[in-house]
Amino acid sequence: MHKLLEDNHGRKASYMRISVTDRCNLRCTYCAGEGQEFVPHSDILRYEEILELMDMATRLGMVKFRFTGGEPFVRKGFADFLIAAAARFPGVDMCVTTNATLIGEHVDRLASSGVRRVNISLDTLDPEKFHRVTGFDKYDVVRANIDRCLDAGMVVKVNAVAMKGINDGELPGFIEFARSRPLDMRFIEFMPVGLETGWSDHSVWKAEDILAQASALAELVPSGGEGNVPGGPARTFDIVGGQGRIGVISPYTNHFCNTCNRLRVTSDGNLRTCLFSDKVYRLRKVLRHPRLGIPAVERIILCASRHKPMGYKLLERMVGQGVCKTRMASIGG
Repeated sequence: MHKLLEDNHGRKASYMRISVTDRCNLRCTYCAGEGQEFVPHSDILRYEEILELMDMATRLGMVKFRFTGGEPFVRKGFADFLIAAAARFPGVDMCVTTNATLIGEHVDRLASSGVRRVNISLDTLDPEKFHRVTGFDKYDVVRANIDRCLDAGMVVKVNAVAMKGINDGELPGFIEFARSRPLDMRFIEFMPVGLETGWSDHSVWKAEDILAQASALAELVPSGGEGNVPGGPARTFDIVGGQGRIGVISPYTNHFCNTCNRLRVTSDGNLRTCLFSDKVYRLRKVLRHPRLGIPAVERIILCASRHKPMGYKLLERMVGQGVCKTRMASIGG
């Protein structure tokens, strides 16, 4: 069955990212710089519809789902939905990406239900800079909730968007943060996605520069385990003598398109086969149509998957300051 989602480049999709909302309680400059026009509530996929899509996707070979936003926990009932999804698909890897401002009260329930993997966005270890980047004074809340997730036995990956002039002076602190905790501290190159985000080539703190600087600050050894999974975007390194790891994700300077295994469904029910493309396949109206529904949605996904592009070729043709116009919060990352 898995070969059904093989594209024209021989890549097989096994991982679906599902955005449950385009709304967020933070206003990070690199993500929401274009303003705040949100999808109407009636156009957001219902939880029941997401479960239908997941049923179909697992039949097609999906073995991992990651739920994103916006900020997923701003949507009412999201924690309950996530727990229900984990129970319904016990053999599937369930993950969530969050800014960790709202997850605190849900951590223990999520961990005990089988949702044991969480990616947390944290671009700085400086509370004042956090306020400046996100628009809110929530740094202490995020740090406390990272500790809650670790205490609950969750696999925690902390993601920082690597930006010159913002956090490129904080590498010693980030390394110590990972050295003293059993987590992955990962740096994601600032991507040219969306408009008015302040992106330019000069603003990208590039992965190779991060690794060179990190190697001068700590002894790093390439990881063999979970961090460097086939098809995964991260290059991960153990910190010798430390509890955690350092990782880099380099979609801008050193693409991993050849091994990309993911599809994305936006909160309003659009399928995106590549983060760097504005090409979408509209699923919501088909899903809700009384004579079409899931069988027609499946046909669309099968066709779209075959024509999944190579993102780096879109970067090569990029004109101006963005490879696609859709803001990151609307795509789901």
